[in-house]
Amino acid sequence: MQVQVNTNHIQGSAELQEWVGAAVTERLERFDDLLTRVEIHVGDENAQKAGADDKRCQIEARPKGHQSLSVTHKAESLQLAVDGAAEKMRNALEHLTGKLDAKTVSTGHLDDPLLSEDPPQVTDALLQEEFLARQEALGKE
Repeated sequence: MQVQVNTNHIQGSAELQEWVGAAVTERLERFDDLLTRVEIHVGDENAQKAGADDKRCQIEARPKGHQSLSVTHKAESLQLAVDGAAEKMRNALEHLTGKLDAKTVSTGHLDDPLLSEDPPQVTDALLQEEFLARQEALGKE
């Protein structure tokens, strides 16, 4: 998985790019085989002015054979914005892979090893004996 970090109105140092890339890669490492590229855009919405929820992180992931997924998270600090966006992307990828996994269909039958060892006649006899015992306990015959 190729990771690319872009910055906007934030000093884009090598340490920042390494930290953001590592934080997102760690959260998404489970999907490493599914993803071809992840682009991370971090920025300050108000440039140098202070403000609530002015740090923004957008993550775009490109799964093999599927359309790209994009999530955005705004927060008061860059760390919270990156963590929030990484968590949103993890959830989006889990949702995508959940759709791709084969669903288990219930047949309505229990697969009990004890029941499968006995032939159906023995199982029916045991159930009938249990039913008769209950009826006798209730005073009915």
